[in-house]
Amino acid sequence: MQLNGRTVLVAGLGVSGAAAARVLLRLGARVLLTDAAEPAVVAELTADGGTWLGPRETVPDGVDLVVTSPGWRPDAPLLVDAAARGVEVVGEPELAWRLRIPGADGTPAPWLAVTGTNGKTTTVTMLEAILLADGRRAVAAGNVGRPLVEVVTAVEDDSTPTYDVLAVELSSFQLHWSSTLAPAAAAVLNVADDHTDWHGSFADYRDAKARILRLAPVAVADAGDPVASALVAGHARPVTVTLGEPAPGQLGVRSGALVDRAFSADPAGELLLDLADLQVPGPHNRVNALAAAALARAIGVPAEAVGRGLAGFRGGAHRNVLIATVDGVDYVDDSKATNPHAAGASLAAYPRVVWIAGGLLKGADVDPLVAAVAGRLGGVVLLGRDRADIAASLARHAPMVPVVSVASGDDDGMDGTGVTGEATMTQVVAAAAGLARPGDTVLLAPAAASMDVFRDYGHRGRAFADAVRALSR
Repeated sequence: MQLNGRTVLVAGLGVSGAAAARVLLRLGARVLLTDAAEPAVVAELTADGGTWLGPRETVPDGVDLVVTSPGWRPDAPLLVDAAARGVEVVGEPELAWRLRIPGADGTPAPWLAVTGTNGKTTTVTMLEAILLADGRRAVAAGNVGRPLVEVVTAVEDDSTPTYDVLAVELSSFQLHWSSTLAPAAAAVLNVADDHTDWHGSFADYRDAKARILRLAPVAVADAGDPVASALVAGHARPVTVTLGEPAPGQLGVRSGALVDRAFSADPAGELLLDLADLQVPGPHNRVNALAAAALARAIGVPAEAVGRGLAGFRGGAHRNVLIATVDGVDYVDDSKATNPHAAGASLAAYPRVVWIAGGLLKGADVDPLVAAVAGRLGGVVLLGRDRADIAASLARHAPMVPVVSVASGDDDGMDGTGVTGEATMTQVVAAAAGLARPGDTVLLAPAAASMDVFRDYGHRGRAFADAVRALSR
């Protein structure tokens, strides 16, 4: 992609937007910068040659390309104006795809790409572990880790690319603005109700997810997810994963082990890993492991390396992490469960749960989740702006389950009374401890976003961990 002398408008200067601006400036583009407010990074970018325009709703004359933040909705006035002017709008991943540097063999590092409503980060980091176990120079990037524009333009002293394969996580927002991405293999893990406030409808959200598959030679999905499996059904090389006995063309579970019958030369399949050696709990993580294995196998990673990579994987922060066991009760942080689908997968991993839930539901319907998990609940503690919606669903589907509601509001890191998120979580954990009995799991799986009371899901998870540790002191 020739950028020297071209004028590029970067709209949104978060982590990915700032990274895109830095790379564009380094490649000789004339870079214009805009955002809803002036972030601190503007000083750095203008010192390097960028031009700060301030907030604006129209595209200046002479702009050749707009690079948009994933946080900017398609109906943002500036992006609507770009479309009306015929100016191409891309996201940072699409820009990165066009900026890839060829390796010694003349081809850029392949991408193995993952999307889905839930499980993306776990699957991508599992995939990174597998690739590293095989001796590949690999990194997880995109919607997790470093921005892709930084990774694809990273070079060694001899100007060869730093990485020879990328494990790429892509959100629906990023995929909406991507048109030419052609990963070597791609996976849609699952598609459930989420982000319709951004996309406008579930169909548009689903179709954005499907864009990851269009140019990929191998398309992977969970056979147990009807929407995802339908998306790969008409693909030239569909591969599905299952928690049952795998059929030809599938990866699945046989006699307590993960088995590959999609890429193995043996028609009976090839053993990848004994389930006892997988260190992260829950059926959803078995699906994630199978999907990561499928993507790795698609580029020839041997079964032995797949097994070693998965056996060594310990999971990420705020994803089903056991914080402590206090008085016979396990306290587990899955603050990353920011929608009902993710919370349902987490709840399914434990037989009897005191559930901590609530926050910003983003229009998602919690009724199917509550109805499905009612039999597992020993109690529920609710917090956050939309806690009343969950309470109403519990009254319909789990009327005998004790529910405690902790007052909290929507003032970025503070509850509605001016109390910090940490203090609110201390009340929540104390209430959960009062409901739990030995053998239970107190599970933070909020089914909602965190920004009403906390800065982000990480802040929420850290507050939970601190409150749990205080219990045992």
